[in-house]
Amino acid sequence: MTTMRTLIHSGSNDDRWFLCHGDDPADVFVFHEPNEPSGDSPSCVVLAAFLASGCGSPEHHALMTRIGSLVQARYAGSVPPVRGSKATAAGAEPTPSKAAFSI
Repeated sequence: MTTMRTLIHSGSNDDRWFLCHGDDPADVFVFHEPNEPSGDSPSCVVLAAFLASGCGSPEHHALMTRIGSLVQARYAGSVPPVRGSKATAAGAEPTPSKAAFSI
């Protein structure tokens, strides 16, 4: 099994956090590599659990920033997708009642 990993955060105490995935696209996780002096063991956290539990931590913020940059790169230079079931004419403003429900 091949595991690819990308560094997402390196802490001031030399802990490192990697976004990893295996051969199966659904096999995505965060790998924590603690610094040697701490004596902690490396650990893997399923991506969903990592995102749900780490709000506010530097490594969580770093991963969210990276995810945001992927979305931004995907849509750079393109028209954002239209929300709702029907597209309006180019440049047309929605009526106030439609604007209230398009969010």
